[in-house]
Amino acid sequence: MAAPLSGVMASPLRAEKVVRSFPGSASGRPFAARTPLRHGRIRPVTVRSNSFNNEDKMVNYSDGEWDKLSIDEIDDWTEHGPATPLLDTVNFPIHIKNFNSAQLRQLCKEIRSDIVHTVSKTGGHLGASLGVVELTVACHYVFNCPDDKIIFDVGHQCYGHKILTGRRNRMSTIRQTAGLSGFTKRDESKYDPFGAGHSSTSISAGLGMAVGRDLKSRKNHVISVIGDGAITGGMAYEAMNHAGFLDTNMIVVLNDNQQVSLPTQYNGKNQDPVGALSSALARLQANKPLRELREIAKGVTKQLPEPIQEATVKIDEYARGMISGSGSTLFEELGLYYIGPVDGHNLDDMIAVLQEIKSTETVGPVLLHIVTEKGRGYIPAETAADRMHGVVKYDPRTGQQFKKATKTMSYTNYFADALSAEAERDSRIVAVHAAMAGGTGLYRFDNKYPDRVFDVGIAEQHAVTFAAGLATEGLIPFCTIYSTFLQRGYDQIVHDVCLQNLPVRFAMDRAGLVGADGSTHCGAFDIPYMACLPNMVVMAPSNEAELINMVATSVQINDRPSCFRYPRGNGVGIELSAEGISQDLKGTPLEVGKGIVRVSGSDVCLVGYGSAVNECLKAGQLLSDAGVSATVVDARFCKPLDGALLKQLVAEHPVMLTVEEGSMGGFGSHVLSFMALEGLLDGKIKVRPMTLPDRFQDQGAYDDQLSEAGLTASHIAVTALRVLGKSSDAMMMQSQK
Repeated sequence: MAAPLSGVMASPLRAEKVVRSFPGSASGRPFAARTPLRHGRIRPVTVRSNSFNNEDKMVNYSDGEWDKLSIDEIDDWTEHGPATPLLDTVNFPIHIKNFNSAQLRQLCKEIRSDIVHTVSKTGGHLGASLGVVELTVACHYVFNCPDDKIIFDVGHQCYGHKILTGRRNRMSTIRQTAGLSGFTKRDESKYDPFGAGHSSTSISAGLGMAVGRDLKSRKNHVISVIGDGAITGGMAYEAMNHAGFLDTNMIVVLNDNQQVSLPTQYNGKNQDPVGALSSALARLQANKPLRELREIAKGVTKQLPEPIQEATVKIDEYARGMISGSGSTLFEELGLYYIGPVDGHNLDDMIAVLQEIKSTETVGPVLLHIVTEKGRGYIPAETAADRMHGVVKYDPRTGQQFKKATKTMSYTNYFADALSAEAERDSRIVAVHAAMAGGTGLYRFDNKYPDRVFDVGIAEQHAVTFAAGLATEGLIPFCTIYSTFLQRGYDQIVHDVCLQNLPVRFAMDRAGLVGADGSTHCGAFDIPYMACLPNMVVMAPSNEAELINMVATSVQINDRPSCFRYPRGNGVGIELSAEGISQDLKGTPLEVGKGIVRVSGSDVCLVGYGSAVNECLKAGQLLSDAGVSATVVDARFCKPLDGALLKQLVAEHPVMLTVEEGSMGGFGSHVLSFMALEGLLDGKIKVRPMTLPDRFQDQGAYDDQLSEAGLTASHIAVTALRVLGKSSDAMMMQSQK
């Protein structure tokens, strides 16, 4: 047994020595490798990439110029966009199968031009999609979708994929009302096997599809494309660990665009250079005969005593770690066959490697590590600090975005500046976010207090428990996460924060409807999921002054956890100094559990929570014009409720409406529960809760979404009139307009 084992185990390293040149290299010559025969004998073979035409002259990928969009090219665009003669012949992936390498490179450039032009008119996620054009083309060239499944994680890498899969003629509607989603979406196309608007989910979903395929005895391929920081999410490692254990055939493509660092600094721009040598080694590792040699080695070692099995596996893994990228053994430890790093913009190499992986019959998950550049090919994106990740409409020639001038800042910036003002006065205040310094505004905090802000990567579970640990040390942590993303850390909120009654402050941005980002990012559920938890203080501001004061309130709540939600968009224009707010946005703490009457009336009471208060104020004016006297209340707190105020409102009004930009089970439910327990529903009071509908709302303009939800001022006024038994015809006509 010793001699065969020695020969087989050494074969991966010996195979390296017989390499001469590689398909797609400058010479265009094939390479020799060793392949196993029966009885463990080895002979040299030649491996060719038969389906890929390499007869045309290879471009020099290292100069990075062939795929750049020049100013002259952009100046030549017409009103309708760039000339795309090759892309115009493509409706579905099958139409690119006969393209040669020169045509595929031209296709990449045309797709890149099309994305830049389209997003300049619509806004959207630009940089990530530009960075994966070659990967997208290579995947659709090599694999046969929709039978083969490509799962993009996160979904905003998918614009090129949408263009190639029958949706190009609708790209001008992306992220708009009744238009295309900005993410992959199952009910939008059969080419989208899994929706992905959050992060780190593709490997889990892909593994499930691969296992389902095997149970049904099918032969299709499953490819999970994870990138743009998604690899920092712990769920990705859980999935890779499971995939390694199951040893199921699937492909994971790690799109490493160096934008979000792993805690180990794996993506911190200090990995081995991506060049000819790295590409050659990656090709060697992807070679089918070499992989099959490794499978033979596995079979032989399984016949040996367990300690020797473990030792031989380690020798193999660490040997491969020495001849490949610096991260290979991390993924090998999880049970994935690691290939890379590979230049993700070298289309010829990408296609050749994917073809080798596809044609290999051996069992097990493969991780292909590619290095890409976010914003690739569009100089304004390549040179922008954020690589033009998410943009509004812009000038395609310069990349200058057409941001509307506003009289007020965004709620995000009011929060960040208010927190900075508190931090200036209290050195215990720290901020935590999950790879969202820009989205949460905490880059503004970071500019002043870089040692007091912590980016944990796309790892909301860790963010919450990390903040809990900070709280145990007497610090004042603000865990700042979008409402929709905080869902990912819910068990930690329950078990690690609330159960231990730790004073973590949760700042939940993007609460309520979020316009173009649609259902994946809608912050609909935080009121129910936070207000049901013991010990939690739950509040929501109706305007920027209230938000600033709630930041100050949270600082003062030091005996229990607290949270506040605030919407996407800009403030309403409140005079801040009149609300007790200093010039640097230091707020004044509110009395916990106390609401405020904004307008007094007698016929109907509109109790608003958060941003819905502003629609209630407008509705109150509409009702006044219709001869109805309306009280408008800003509840401020969902928990604890202002019980005394609610009792007063019941005593003084025959009708009450609760209004919130959140799902069922939230503020209105808490009000009704309180009233029922206090016997306040036993009299003549009529109560109607108004919430978001019990369905997911698609992307669109915010005003369109609010109208669809039935939460505009007109909808509120019509509801009040109907409950009062008054005609609402005129109001309904106005609402329809």
